[in-house]
Amino acid sequence: MSFRSYTNLVNALFIIVSSFCFGFGSADSTITRTRFIRDSETITSNDGAFKLGFISFVNSSTNRYLGIWYLNQSDVVWVANREQPLKDSAGSLKISEDGNLVVLDGNNQTIWSSNITKTASSNLTAQLQDIGNLVLQDGITGEILWQSFDHPWSTVIPKMRLTINRITGKRITVTSSKSLSDPSPWIFSVSLERPSTPEVFLWVNGTRPYWRTGPWNGRVFIGAPQMSTGYLYGWSIGNGDDGTVSLTYSFLDPAAFGTLSLNSEGKIDMVRWYNRTKVLKMAIPISDCDAYGLCGPFGSCNGESTPICSCLSGYDPRNLEEWNRQNWTSGCVRKTLLQCERVKNGSEAGEKDGFLKLETMKVPDFAERTGAEDHCDTQCLENCSCIAYAYDPYIGCMYWSRGLIDLQKFSSGGVDLYIRLAHSELGKEQPESHTQRMIEDQKPTKLDELPLFDFEVLAAATNDFHLANTLGKGGFGQVYKGELGDGQEIAVKRLSRASGQGLEEFMNEVKVISKLQHRNLVRLLGCCIEGDEKMLIYEFMPNKSLDAFLFDPQQKKLLDWRTRFSIIEGVARDEVNTRRIVGTYGYMSPEYAMEGLFSEKSDVYSFGILLLEIVSGKRNNKFYNNAQTLNLTGYAWRLWNQDKIFSLIDPEISDQGFEHQILRCIHIGLLCVQEVARERPSMTTVVSMLNSEIINLPPPSHVAFINRQSSSSLECSTSESHGKYSANNVTLTDIQGR
Repeated sequence: MSFRSYTNLVNALFIIVSSFCFGFGSADSTITRTRFIRDSETITSNDGAFKLGFISFVNSSTNRYLGIWYLNQSDVVWVANREQPLKDSAGSLKISEDGNLVVLDGNNQTIWSSNITKTASSNLTAQLQDIGNLVLQDGITGEILWQSFDHPWSTVIPKMRLTINRITGKRITVTSSKSLSDPSPWIFSVSLERPSTPEVFLWVNGTRPYWRTGPWNGRVFIGAPQMSTGYLYGWSIGNGDDGTVSLTYSFLDPAAFGTLSLNSEGKIDMVRWYNRTKVLKMAIPISDCDAYGLCGPFGSCNGESTPICSCLSGYDPRNLEEWNRQNWTSGCVRKTLLQCERVKNGSEAGEKDGFLKLETMKVPDFAERTGAEDHCDTQCLENCSCIAYAYDPYIGCMYWSRGLIDLQKFSSGGVDLYIRLAHSELGKEQPESHTQRMIEDQKPTKLDELPLFDFEVLAAATNDFHLANTLGKGGFGQVYKGELGDGQEIAVKRLSRASGQGLEEFMNEVKVISKLQHRNLVRLLGCCIEGDEKMLIYEFMPNKSLDAFLFDPQQKKLLDWRTRFSIIEGVARDEVNTRRIVGTYGYMSPEYAMEGLFSEKSDVYSFGILLLEIVSGKRNNKFYNNAQTLNLTGYAWRLWNQDKIFSLIDPEISDQGFEHQILRCIHIGLLCVQEVARERPSMTTVVSMLNSEIINLPPPSHVAFINRQSSSSLECSTSESHGKYSANNVTLTDIQGR
């Protein structure tokens, strides 16, 4: 071997060895005990989206930090040594002798450590995962010993968690940075609190609440309408076996990515990417009324009023002089003692207390839950310490027994709050008597050509609404099977008294349903409105309902494409203009489910769901694809983008020679379920599309759908009915708890 050949071989070996012993470039996602990175080097997630390396922040001089960024160094998502920067470019990241990830300076002094105490094996690896999580794990057992997701910076990314342990109180929180040039911890932090009714809090100095979201109801935070926008879907809360409650968010669409960052002013900045292109940057709006407890105990804030703070009805300012100076923090005090307090003081009991209804409210802090789903008012009155209650269909009854703090009046959204007042503070006309008079004024023998049933008749038909007669339940209340005196079987939808639906809304719903009925579907027979009771009565004919045919493997053979298209056309031409419809969750548009906003486009969305169900023979509230994580709309959208939409068609109709018309219906269905309401066609346009009066259809953009997490504790699914019964599923309000 010549000297030159020998030299080349030595140089090649040196390069290979040094890449293992002294560091490596950016082509790998893993660090081991013998492989580390220096300041000028990086590791990259396998999908290329995230990098880990040393960075400097703008105007931060020579300070260097170990960080993770998404696509570009300007979009940092995690910092390790935020409190102790390196002063030069001589730093390195290694796995130390004791098994910790460490950042070392040029003198091999530890600047930052993962600080694990568990004895680790010699086979350790640190990998940057495709989700942006840096994990230190045992290379033999795969056990994760430490991960960056458990030690957030000021930024939250998809799949990262905020947690609280209901037993130990241990939390994973996010803390703001001092400035754009200084990533060290600052005074603002975000944490998950109130594990029994979880909500997110923003704190000042870790002790003073600054803002909160209100309780999580399984779908939205009911006190933060600004977090119900289309850009902020995907929240999930799960409960671990060890008592840990965790909050996370994710995007179903793999092309989407987003960050939420707590800035130095205590505001939350949101950035969103699509196909690795930045498409949105905005601050989540926080108003003056969002400031925690601005109006003090028993005070309520309304941003549309002047001044913005006022005492609740039945209360006066505690300190009138301060109140008039717009210093509201001392709050308000009750003017008249409640019945329990009067008895305790030796006075006569007098008349019973009552409740004043406050609509579209952010509920107070310190909500208590009992698990009850009905009769919240009765339970509150029976408890002398209960001073207010509220009801949410997905939470149930909520009660308050201490000073009502951090109340806010919304223009829309929120829930109805009922505050307990002495009888004399409620005025001459009680809410119950007013409701009863409305009923009497509007109680003919028929309502919009529908018969009115007596309560006693329905009670007898359902054996006094016996548990054994229960067919299912949902946020609206319960459904019972019954039999009338003439032997006719019925299904009775009995609304919860605390459901929040008023008489006017209920009567409007009845009118809508009666107009939306289709001859191929089960019929609404009538309704009942007596006292607090509001019920809908359907025929119980499971063998004649669309559900019974469409979703039964044998019965669906009877529904050929001509029959299905006839149903689609019939429903599309039964258009109704209505101010508000109480929807079924499986068919609710996202803006209605999340924010309570209803329009004609909400009807269009529900029609689109029904259309896709009829074409596919699949339920929207079930989950499909290999991982069983996509509901029907999500599954259809994925097939559409993969040019495999033909596989969505029910095999029973796929070979009947109507493929073009069926595919056109799927296209129309996807247009109807667009995530953004204004992008959906009107029902009039839908009819024209179905009749081919409009030949060229626009391409659908992005549909709204549900993604169920792979962990059972984080499932984002709808409730299932507890039995089989007939239901007019074409109407936006049906008797199934879907």
